[in-house]
Amino acid sequence: MQKTDIAISGVTFVRNRCFVFVASCLLLLLIVDRAGAQWTRFRGPNGAGVDSSAGYPVEFSPAKNMRWKTTVPYGQSSPVVAGHRLYGTASEGERLITFCLDARTGREMWRKELRRDRVQEAYKANDPASPTPAADEHGVVAFFPAFGLVSYKNDGQLRWTRRLGPFRNFYGMSSSPIIEQGMVVLVCDQQSGSFVIALDRATGKLRWKTERPGAIIGWSTPMIFRPDATRGELIVLGSTRLDSYDLASGASRWWLPVASAGAMGTPLAQGETLLISTLGSNEPSLPTFASTLAKYDRDKDERLSLEEFRADAELSEHFGWIDENDDKFIVVAEWDKVRAFDVGEWGTIAVQPGAARGQLNADAVRWRFQKNIPYIPAPLLYQGVYYMVKTGGIITALDPATGRLLKQGRSPGALGEYYASPVAADGKVFLANTEGKLTVLKAGAEWEVLAVNDLNEEISATPALSGGRLYVRTRGALYCFGSSR
Repeated sequence: MQKTDIAISGVTFVRNRCFVFVASCLLLLLIVDRAGAQWTRFRGPNGAGVDSSAGYPVEFSPAKNMRWKTTVPYGQSSPVVAGHRLYGTASEGERLITFCLDARTGREMWRKELRRDRVQEAYKANDPASPTPAADEHGVVAFFPAFGLVSYKNDGQLRWTRRLGPFRNFYGMSSSPIIEQGMVVLVCDQQSGSFVIALDRATGKLRWKTERPGAIIGWSTPMIFRPDATRGELIVLGSTRLDSYDLASGASRWWLPVASAGAMGTPLAQGETLLISTLGSNEPSLPTFASTLAKYDRDKDERLSLEEFRADAELSEHFGWIDENDDKFIVVAEWDKVRAFDVGEWGTIAVQPGAARGQLNADAVRWRFQKNIPYIPAPLLYQGVYYMVKTGGIITALDPATGRLLKQGRSPGALGEYYASPVAADGKVFLANTEGKLTVLKAGAEWEVLAVNDLNEEISATPALSGGRLYVRTRGALYCFGSSR
């Protein structure tokens, strides 16, 4: 053999070895990515609803692309994933349940229970386990409005508890905790006495607590805004204003008046711009108190009792919300306060706060869009498109830079009501309605429906995305779907 042949053979050998090494590294990265998959709070990383993994299925059902199914007790909280652990909460009678499943197999690893301290009244659409837990490599933290906060280690051992409440929120509490910079942060908006609190992640001891005197009922979960490398801001969407707090201290930085029928979801960020969505009204949703008295005030005492109010079947369900002092009578001041509740600056709003302090100027609002705004589902910002979905399967896509309408349409196979928020990964957007139908969109300005998958089970929780797997919680089960490849 000539020297040149030996040299060529050596080069070929080295190239082959390099190819094997690179391929092994890529495989290792894939394995590490799946093992360290993270969807650790409501709507995943920073509440944005977006996962970076690939391989998500378009079509799935109990007969197709199902990796596992596990029966779980009822709760409206959404699943979260930290590494190989999936966490959830539920309730059964007096028991407040936190459970941990193996995210790879669905096997229950542990289940822990607390006895609730009290009966925390809530509207029929809510339940004792509505808030979504937050997790990290050390375990999970859950919020139960009838108890407070509880922290468990990875193996289910109790780490700490923090009693909170009782709360005054006729519709119940459902804001979810987040874990950030060694703290557990929770917003507790109610009819009076609203606050945001930060506890030490390891011990549960108080780091800071900030009162929210201008805030009333709301169910929004906060996010972290980092407009530059020098600071982190906690952004809280309330029913009457958007607030920024210094993450380290809880001190108020700036605020913007907004209107909402009850703030929900999570704010989103694109660079230096915040995007929020609130459903409000240009006109009061309630009639005048005088006209209501004329219809129902039988004893002419210029107030409405619960018995008198029951003549209006639809409104009577909400008597406790209007009766602020809980004396079983509604007077004009209480009525007018609720009547004006959702009137003001509402819609999808792009806000650029800059370095402002105090109330933001009007020019901080870059654009506003006021059509087909959802009430419960949070918006989604994915691959340069801003998505909203509302009851009726109405899907709206906007340009997040300008607010320009890109496309509006429906998922014809999944009309119904929507409580779950949209999530996205792998060029796909996933939408779940309460009937158990999950629409998969091809993401883009001209989005299109790729499939509608029917689980035929009630869905209120927002699905979790992690490592190429889709975790869906129905009324009585948790499903894991993933492509077979």
